[in-house]
Amino acid sequence: MLKGISPLISPQLLELLARMGHGDEIILADAHFPGESFNDRVIRADGLNINDLLEAILPLFELDSYASSPLIMMAAVDGDELDPSVERSYLSAIHQTNPNVAPIERIGRFEFYERAKSAFAVVMTGEVAKYGNIILKKGVTPY
Repeated sequence: MLKGISPLISPQLLELLARMGHGDEIILADAHFPGESFNDRVIRADGLNINDLLEAILPLFELDSYASSPLIMMAAVDGDELDPSVERSYLSAIHQTNPNVAPIERIGRFEFYERAKSAFAVVMTGEVAKYGNIILKKGVTPY
């Protein structure tokens, strides 16, 4: 155990976050996301929900202040609906450490899959919320 670091962050996840550079993206993926199909760097966080991981990661992780939105989620497929409580809960966790962050951007399913191919890594979680995937774009850590 390390002081000041949530026990939800595994050693593998901590190393991955430290290795990321400015502009790199990490996907916190729900349990349904085909992470292994799109990215070779996949870390398992089974049993953890994304909201709790956001609360654990964001005190350690600077979001990209130069991006139009450092937060990206998947838009609903035509004929499907989003559960607005998912985004609200994520924003609640995000605003604890990033109160002035830009709104979450939504992109289509296949565009999201393309982003997964170039993401630094995918973290497979136990999140069961439909359309619960979120991309975080890393920024520069202030001194």
